[in-house]
Amino acid sequence: MIAANPTAHYPDWANDLAQKYLTKTISTFLLHGDVRDVIRTVTPSDGAPTYVPFLDFLTDDLFAARDLVIQYDRSSGLHFPDKASKRDFSRAVSGYDSLFGTEYAKKLPKEPSRVFPLLENYLRLRLSDGRRMACIIDYAETIAPMAEAAMYSAEDRQALVYLQKWARDPLFLDNDFTLCLVTENLTDLNQQLVQSPHTAEVQVPIPDEDARAEFASWYIGDRSTVYTEHADMPPSTLANATSGLNLTQLRTILADVLENKTRLTFDRLAELRKDFIEAEAYGMLEFVDTDFSLDDVAGHREAKTHLRQAAQALRANRPDVMPMGYLICGPVGCGKTFLIRCFAGEIGIPMVMLKNFRSQWQGVTEGNLEKILNLLEAMTPVAVMIDEADAALGNRNAQGDSGVSQRVFGKIVSFMSNPKHRGRVIFFLMTARPDLMPVDLKRQGRAEEHLALFYPHNREDREELLQVMMRRTGVDIPVDDVPDVLLTGDRTFSGADMEAIMTRASFRAAAEESEVTPEILEATVQDFIPPTYPQEIELQTLASVLECTSKSLLPEPYRSMERSEVVQRVDNLKRRI
Repeated sequence: MIAANPTAHYPDWANDLAQKYLTKTISTFLLHGDVRDVIRTVTPSDGAPTYVPFLDFLTDDLFAARDLVIQYDRSSGLHFPDKASKRDFSRAVSGYDSLFGTEYAKKLPKEPSRVFPLLENYLRLRLSDGRRMACIIDYAETIAPMAEAAMYSAEDRQALVYLQKWARDPLFLDNDFTLCLVTENLTDLNQQLVQSPHTAEVQVPIPDEDARAEFASWYIGDRSTVYTEHADMPPSTLANATSGLNLTQLRTILADVLENKTRLTFDRLAELRKDFIEAEAYGMLEFVDTDFSLDDVAGHREAKTHLRQAAQALRANRPDVMPMGYLICGPVGCGKTFLIRCFAGEIGIPMVMLKNFRSQWQGVTEGNLEKILNLLEAMTPVAVMIDEADAALGNRNAQGDSGVSQRVFGKIVSFMSNPKHRGRVIFFLMTARPDLMPVDLKRQGRAEEHLALFYPHNREDREELLQVMMRRTGVDIPVDDVPDVLLTGDRTFSGADMEAIMTRASFRAAAEESEVTPEILEATVQDFIPPTYPQEIELQTLASVLECTSKSLLPEPYRSMERSEVVQRVDNLKRRI
């Protein structure tokens, strides 16, 4: 039985478009997001579910009741879903040729500068006749790209004027006409169109778990025996484990199992998902894979206790009690990045590292960020690691780049403070200079919990750190035989310093074709000169003390320090450096 409501099977975004169109105040829609995927629809004959490409859904389903549907992109030019529409357009083109002396009937143009005048003439003729029409312009960012006004070519300006004119023309608004501009990233499109009150944005989201489960069930169909023989998980688990993937990517995984009989293990599925998402993000997201856990972290007892409690809350499915994000601060070499990588091994949800998404080209930076944020929203639950966050994220006051940094910063802080992301998209911002980070990022509701890390401050912590570094570098010497200077605290050694010493000792031993001995280690320690920037280290340390949001997370002696004294010392250091 076919549903009584012909739009009952529409996805939410299609219903949203229809409702906005029925207000008769908007005829131009900007479709963005997962627009290269397949869309669920039903067959007209029996109402059975099926999946079709996005543009086919627009043409054959959403606009099925229209008399004429026209598609256009710069590569293919104008094309039509049926021969009758093409013949009708050809008759109109012949009249246009006679009127303006062109020869478009022989070969239709592809360039916007020639297509748009021809298209406008046709649209006005047929709308005046009472025809119901839709026009779909794909890859709209190539027609009206995001750029400074001074950078626009004459062709770009002409196309933009046509699109703006159609969006507000009474003939187009009063008749049954819809214009759809299709682009993956809304920020790639000219902002005059995006911000116009005569256009409406419609986001096509990446499918959620229910949509993936329904697609998997449909695609497997009567081949469930083949699937069961070659997959280590049921379809429902597959749908749950593929967050962030669209249906086309899920189909690739399923086809490999059903057609090629390739074994689908949990490890292979994780690898495929990682490859798909990293490729989709153009390499700007990198999955954090680690065999470590917090047990491998030396020292930082207070921070580890808190993170273990956070991991327990996530495993118990209590995102509501999680902070929106974390600020991880401390002097260079204290193990900020390693600590969070180890945390990734315990939390039971994927962690990704945000890499450099900025570009020298106009509009690309914002397009990259839009792609990343859309993926993160689809991947939930997910943790996001941002190293050197004070430099990576910028601030509201950045100048000299036409406002790009300000807009990027605004989007990031808006995403971080979205209440629906609590416990589902968890940010870890790492920096050695938390005082340089904007208050907008550090306030409650964004990076709420501030964890401060420090160099080991007692012999027990120094011994633990030394043993971890010896295991990591393959140095096997009893602790009693290591140089005492590494453990007394008379000289400050960070974890990075200790690792460098062990590596140099191994280098010396290799040159002598022997194992690392206490004598070689002693000589290496005596020769080692750590970088000499004590005031910078002190500034980073005290800035982290001021930034910590919980006294219980501060080790002694910092816990008992007077805050006013720390503030004064930080101010003095900033004036000197």
